[in-house]
Amino acid sequence: MTHMPHRSRARRGAAPVLAAGLTVSLAACGGNLSGGGSAGGEFPRGPITVMVGQDPGGSTDLIARALADGAQEGLGVALPVVNTPGANGALAANELASQEPDGQNLLVINASLTAITPLAVSEEEAVDIADYEVVTGVSRDDYVLVTAASSDYDTLQDLVDSGDEVDYGTTGVGTGSQLSQALLFEQAGIPGTPVPFDGGSPTLTAVLGEQVDVASVQLGEAIAQIEAGEITPLATFAEERNQYLPDVPSAVEAGYDVRVSQYRAVVAPQGTPEEVVERLRTAFTEVFASDAYQEFNENNLLTPHELEPAELTEEWSSFAQEYASMVEEYGIDMGEGR
Repeated sequence: MTHMPHRSRARRGAAPVLAAGLTVSLAACGGNLSGGGSAGGEFPRGPITVMVGQDPGGSTDLIARALADGAQEGLGVALPVVNTPGANGALAANELASQEPDGQNLLVINASLTAITPLAVSEEEAVDIADYEVVTGVSRDDYVLVTAASSDYDTLQDLVDSGDEVDYGTTGVGTGSQLSQALLFEQAGIPGTPVPFDGGSPTLTAVLGEQVDVASVQLGEAIAQIEAGEITPLATFAEERNQYLPDVPSAVEAGYDVRVSQYRAVVAPQGTPEEVVERLRTAFTEVFASDAYQEFNENNLLTPHELEPAELTEEWSSFAQEYASMVEEYGIDMGEGR
């Protein structure tokens, strides 16, 4: 299902796309895995906690709940989702790292936490994907640069040509929202000041209220307002045009080297036994294959990115190196606003 943006500014009230929850029924085998866990007991021994470092209702939270609902039958236990928001997800990541490496605690982690946030915090505060056991990659969520429908900008080129001093909203310091705009503005020669908010919802509110001129937000969080004609999408930040916004050019297409998307993965504490990780990966792979989960991805404008652990660790580590190099090249201070 493809969502086409309606550019008419007269339209209002489109229904939100994000689903509040999803129950997936899988024809998978239950039962326990003997020998799993650091204590040598059965796996799973009981409910498996799925941690989320963001607030309820956002994209990461919805993904975690869809995965947890879908994996219950295959694993034979409940997978309650626990939200521990703060520090772009670092609070939850640090809490997971302190848990017993037995597979009973997992985290849906954002790539920005390991590849972008370290550019804005001290080395002691930085989170490294290599410090966790990756269970599986999950999906990609593209960022889109938006402005209020009442603004003077109808295209990215309008913004570039305006010569305006631009206030741009971000979903927080050390996020892909901040990095995508900082790189674009430096390369395009647009004078801009970042205005950080705490997440996508308040950032969108600031755009709608014209408290900021533009903002980069995740597409799944902005699509309802785009389809309602309340905000105008100017560009996306993936390599190519997003399949759900085929009429909106990417910044790369417009001539700017800005490739910033949000990726997510499921991770466990470092040292979790290989057989436990494999059991978990099998359960989530079955979820990915289900019609219900594939419909969830489409409804929430998510692109599958279900990488194997080694491939994902290499990819996210390369993101971190690439972004660090670009921030240095363009003299960007990612800690601005802290």
